Amino acid sequence: MKLVQFYQREDQERKLQVGVVKGDKEVVALNVAGTMRDVIQTANIRSLEEGAAYRLDEVKLLSPLTDPEKIICIGLNYHDHVIESNMQVPKVPVLFPKYNNCLIGQDDEVVIPSEVTQCDYEVELAVVIGKTAKKVPLENAMDYVFGYTVLNDVSARDIQLNEPQWTRGKAIDGFAPTGPWIVTADEIDNPGNLGISLTLNGETMQNSNTKELIFDIPYLVSFLSNTITLRPGDIISTGTPPGVGMGKKPQVWLKHGDVVEATVEGIGTLRNTFAAE
Repeated sequence: MKLVQFYQREDQERKLQVGVVKGDKEVVALNVAGTMRDVIQTANIRSLEEGAAYRLDEVKLLSPLTDPEKIICIGLNYHDHVIESNMQVPKVPVLFPKYNNCLIGQDDEVVIPSEVTQCDYEVELAVVIGKTAKKVPLENAMDYVFGYTVLNDVSARDIQLNEPQWTRGKAIDGFAPTGPWIVTADEIDNPGNLGISLTLNGETMQNSNTKELIFDIPYLVSFLSNTITLRPGDIISTGTPPGVGMGKKPQVWLKHGDVVEATVEGIGTLRNTFAAE
């Protein structure tokens, strides 16, 4: 299933709805109260009653999650990205947070603050947790995965790399475009072997495969759950492959009017435009 959060474009109140994408052009609303996080906690999501159907062009897609308890991001998790970043291969996962203020959706505009002069892109496969996970054994870790989405870990390098911690350069408003939907885990045979890529104004900048992850999804779920209780709707963003703007020669920084498309095989393409504050 492809699950979305949306509102009808004609709805002046912009009431949030949760729906299922059918085919390429239709969204069918689910008759549920609440947000996607509430739907994820439903015992049998396929039993939910369906409501009105809309054409995709009649709705505005939001981030498929707008209220997760946690967004845990993994840094330096592709070997070649570690090299281009001039850093050491980590012995344990490198963690940093993003927050709900960062989440925006398909075709939303990413505003680059006036303070930021080195804005960068990072396509990532994001994992959505489906049930409470605490001290999960490695062999059972995938049982706790609800689905997958695409996340662009937008980064202000001039802030991130010039302060003791990364948070202020990573958790800027709108710096976690996510979507366009969540694909449920049963639709992805092997999340450890998916093509992952990103284009900037139509030019390919990143092109890799999730099999290059240093720490794979089962390891991350188990590792994190040892000390952090994961809740339904939590997001784990698994890191970015090589090709970020910081690693280019000459370096490439996002600017007003740039269009970024982040793609993960089997999930879809997340598209956003960047604008100067």
